[in-house]
Amino acid sequence: MSAKQVDANNHGQITLLGERVLGGGHITRDEALWLINLEGSADILDLLSWSNRIREKFKGNKIHLCSIVNAKAGACSENCSFCSQSAHYQTGSPKYGFIDPEPVLEAANEAHKNTVTAVGLVAAWKGLNEGPILDEVCDRVRELKASGKTRPDVSLGIIKSQKVADRLKEAGVECYGHNLESSRRFFPQTCTTHTYEDRIETINYLKKAGIKICSGGIIGMGETREDRCDLAFSLKEIGANVVPVNILNPIPGTPFEKVPPLSVMEILKTIACFRFILPRKEIMIAGGRTVNLREAQSMIFMAGASAMMVGNYLTTLNQPVEKDLQMIKDLGLDPNWDSHDFADQEEAGAGCGCGKDHCHEETAVAA
Repeated sequence: MSAKQVDANNHGQITLLGERVLGGGHITRDEALWLINLEGSADILDLLSWSNRIREKFKGNKIHLCSIVNAKAGACSENCSFCSQSAHYQTGSPKYGFIDPEPVLEAANEAHKNTVTAVGLVAAWKGLNEGPILDEVCDRVRELKASGKTRPDVSLGIIKSQKVADRLKEAGVECYGHNLESSRRFFPQTCTTHTYEDRIETINYLKKAGIKICSGGIIGMGETREDRCDLAFSLKEIGANVVPVNILNPIPGTPFEKVPPLSVMEILKTIACFRFILPRKEIMIAGGRTVNLREAQSMIFMAGASAMMVGNYLTTLNQPVEKDLQMIKDLGLDPNWDSHDFADQEEAGAGCGCGKDHCHEETAVAA
């Protein structure tokens, strides 16, 4: 078969799959694996063109912006291989206890000024149990909600009790960040101090409490394309509402410090495949965006992203929010995402066909 025939066949197959998803259908795992293994800029740009159409069909021109506050930094007991805040590694990362109200309210004011929908409180610890720390967390959430400036989200690690999830809901938490990180198969390469099943159990408690789920992972840790594809299908199965895609920024002192970076086109292709697999979900580009995509950052939206982490990450810097807002405006997109879109998205996604109920620069949307 000639190169021209291969190009034509690939174009036809990409078109077939794109039209199916646009029409409300779904792609299989084998079809997704075929897409994520495409090579060559012509085929990848063809894929991106369709992922952009799918984003526009299901998400319109609205871009969901979120930011985070490092509410408790460093000295984490877990050994996540990508994370500079782990007590297992010497990285020079800042260390401090759970923060007072003032920095949280300052972050809410800054978010409101920049049309940022949500501020997430992220804590470097294994998880959250009943007791004084939970009381303090709930106080911060209530204060954030009472400010009326932004939606209070949290990312607080493993939860082992329905009571904890219920109390977070009562305090005003609408969305909880809890990444699967990678495929079930690759997860032991990222962490051994807790399990993939611990994360699934946490998500189940949160969903039972009526809290929406922000769950994604990190690409570029040394996983295969198949691992990235399986992560997307796992996120579909758990019914994640927001799917953060972080790109590894190797932190000196961590086990992943020498992992070679993914190419820009590989990153964009992965985002596009996530959009094909998860057509109705908010796909958020989070940690590692600036260092890995550089001048190609605006292409995340053509690749299918509908949300973006803005402001600084947990221990590393991002580009200025003003630059992000200008980039969105230049593309004819709208950062004025309405909280009602969250409910509309969930309702629209209920028939996703999965058959289930419904940060670093380490992970920007972490824990």
